[in-house]
This record gives sequence, structure tokens and C-alpha cells, in this order.
Amino acid sequence: MLTRIVQVFFIIVGGMLGFIFIPNLMNLIIADNVVWITSPYVGAVLGAFILYFGSLWWTERIVGFIRKIEERLVRVPITDLLFGSLGLIVGLIVAFLLVIPIQYSGIQIVNSIAPILITSLLGYLGFQVGFKKRDELINLFSMPNRSKEKKKEDTNEESSIRVKILDTSVIIDGRIADICQTGFLEGTIVIPQFVLEELQHIADSSDVLKRNRGRRGLDILNKIRKELPMDVEIYEGDFEDIQEVDSKLVKLGKLMSGIVVTNDFNLNKVCELQNVSVLNINDLANAVKPVVLPGEEMKVQVIKDGKEHNQGIAYLDDGTMIVVEEGRDYIGKRIDVLVTSVLQTSAGRMIFAKPKLIEKAL
Repeated sequence: MLTRIVQVFFIIVGGMLGFIFIPNLMNLIIADNVVWITSPYVGAVLGAFILYFGSLWWTERIVGFIRKIEERLVRVPITDLLFGSLGLIVGLIVAFLLVIPIQYSGIQIVNSIAPILITSLLGYLGFQVGFKKRDELINLFSMPNRSKEKKKEDTNEESSIRVKILDTSVIIDGRIADICQTGFLEGTIVIPQFVLEELQHIADSSDVLKRNRGRRGLDILNKIRKELPMDVEIYEGDFEDIQEVDSKLVKLGKLMSGIVVTNDFNLNKVCELQNVSVLNINDLANAVKPVVLPGEEMKVQVIKDGKEHNQGIAYLDDGTMIVVEEGRDYIGKRIDVLVTSVLQTSAGRMIFAKPKLIEKAL
């Protein structure tokens, strides 16, 4: 179908060129003024035939070129095309307004060249501005709706319905599905396209461990989308000037006024520095762990030695690590210990203790 359209285009163009130029060319070649040969209609037919037969060599290349452009346009997100086209239209309108006074200058060269240059330049700049500033324009257009919501809702209600943006680490972790199922996480779940690409890259890794983690992350997303009563949206935009996925998440959190959900300690700190709201799954896990205070007694099993001299390492049922001072001699045994201090951060909780036997001896 596309081949026929291209051929018809060449026939029409050939007919128009033949109608305009062939009669004058025939008058120069043929001395005798033969009316039917110099007729514009005969010229249109000749031009159409000439360009049609010439197009038999060009059509395949032109169709292939059009196919490549079509494939690239299909891959581009609709928001990019929409805002790029709007920017192009605005640029052409501005160019048209600037060209009007130039046409009255009376200088032939300026009247011929300047409109072409101005139209091309402003059209290109308009498309680039609309394409690269699409995220800011989307945020700008959504501001009126957000202002109405702010007037109708309290601050707490507004924060509870803000979108939650998932990062790669929290998807691979898997606990996010259980949290969504319990209803502790409300609002729309946003999964950026660049996070999906990173997950797919991990799932295609040659390393078995990475490949399994990536596939588990994709399974978790499918579970959230299909089995849980959560609104899940895919953000197809990207930030081409930023390479790091974490930096893209921070910028997306700013643009959407959303909350980044992660268990990455470093991303947590960057979000706090950039004034972007963040929910750390590890903070939630630590918050629901049993509270342990210095001076409390507990019974643990020392399973290995620690980094420092004569230390032993034990674990609670929830995975909390206990560093037992002077506990190396008790490896493989269950002993009573006294808690001396507790260290808690977003990276986890660590309990320091010493054997109760040593406390009694002292």
C-alpha cells in the first residue's frame, strides 16, 4: 500500500512539473509551432510517465526510509510526540509572525532566504523545547487540579494519596507485595519505564543470581498489578540527560510530588537531601521489630565469631544480628546474654550484648 502511495505521489508531481515546464522546453527544441506537442496537458502526461518510470528505481529506497521513520516514531512515547508537536506548532506560529514584517523590507534576497531560515530554526527549537521540557509542562498543566485538591483536602489526606514511586531494589526485595496486600501502602503505584528496563537487564544477566533476582522482581510486579487491589501506572518518560537510575528517581519524585519507595540506604539519604519524600522498607521492618532495651536478658545461640577479637555473633528470629562480647568461646551453644546497647539505622538494627555468666562473675 505504501509503495502505491509513493508511486502516485511521483505521478502527481511529474504531471505538475510537466504541465509547467515541458511546453516551454518543446518550444525551444521544435522550431515549428506544433500546437498539440506544446500543449500543457500533453506535457503533464509526459511528465507523469517520466517520473513514474523513474520512480521504479527510487520507490524501494524511499519506502524503506519511511519504514525506518515509522518504526522510530512507534517506539517514542505518545507524550514525547505530543509535546514535541505542540512545541513545533508554537515555533512555526512565532516564525510566521516574524516573517510578516520582513516581507515588506523590499530586499529580494532577504525576502527569499530569511523566511526559510527563520521558519526552519524556530520550528526546530520549538520541537526541541517541547520535547525536552515535557515533564515540566505536564507538571505545569496538572497544577490547577492540584491546587483544587489542596483546598478540598487536609495535609494528612493529601499525603496519603500521593503516588508511590518504586525503585529497583524494593521490587527485587519482594516485601513490597506483602505490604501492599496488608493495606499499609495506599495510593497509586508508579513504576518508571527506566526501572523496568533495569529489571529486564538484570533478568537477562549471565550471572545466575542476578538473573533470578531480576525475574523475581518481574514476578512481584505482575503479582501487584494482577492480584492486588492497587492502581499501578507505568511512567514511560525518561531523563536522557541523566544516566543514574537513582538520580532519575529523585527527579521524577520532584516532578510528580510523589514518594520514592526504596530499601536502598544511599538513595534514602539522597532523597532527604533533595527534599523528596521517601519511604524506606527497612525502616518499616525495624519499626515492627520487638523493642530491646539495654539491661534486658535473652537467650541466643552463638553461631560464629565476630570481626573483633573474642566476639561471637548470634541472630534473632527476625534476622537482627547480636554481637556478643567475649562470646567466641560459646560458638555452637545457647547462652543467656544481657543487652548492653542497641544501634538502629535505616540499614538495620544491631544489638550488642555480653554473656550473663561474665556479668555474674564481675
